[in-house]
Amino acid sequence: MNNLTTILLLMTSLTTVAQNERATTTKKTFSRSTSVSIEIHSDASIIWALLTNTEDFPRWNSTVSSIEGNIKTGEKIKLKSYLDPDRTFKIKIKEMIPEQKMIWGDAMGKRVFTITKSDKGVTFSMHEKIGGLMFPLFANKIPSFDESFEKYAADLKKEAELIYSLK
Repeated sequence: MNNLTTILLLMTSLTTVAQNERATTTKKTFSRSTSVSIEIHSDASIIWALLTNTEDFPRWNSTVSSIEGNIKTGEKIKLKSYLDPDRTFKIKIKEMIPEQKMIWGDAMGKRVFTITKSDKGVTFSMHEKIGGLMFPLFANKIPSFDESFEKYAADLKKEAELIYSLK
């Protein structure tokens, strides 16, 4: 098998996982990456509104207990997650392309949200990479994000499709 065939098989495998709405995690010595992707029968504008409205965020997103601040480029937000309820994440909004992409993060990592139009509505993808030189020292203390990412995507799908059906 040549390198091109291997790459194509890997891409097909990742696409299959994404279509099954299951999160995937890749662990390396100095980093960990988690991704999820889901088809949502809705408009990109609805998904974008849900992702950028901090006041409404905890109502539809069962992975977030609270979020404060404005989701705008250059702003900082404070987020509390049920995954680590004793910690407040201080996150900077690094980039926003309305209805397409948002990147936020802190010193340890970044999360990329993408919205891509598809035949059935949109594909929502979320990818987070955390790590650094000190990562191996505390990597085993960070819980898996897989279940949380799957819930996040499912919650977004449920709410966006409900809003879309009421249009």
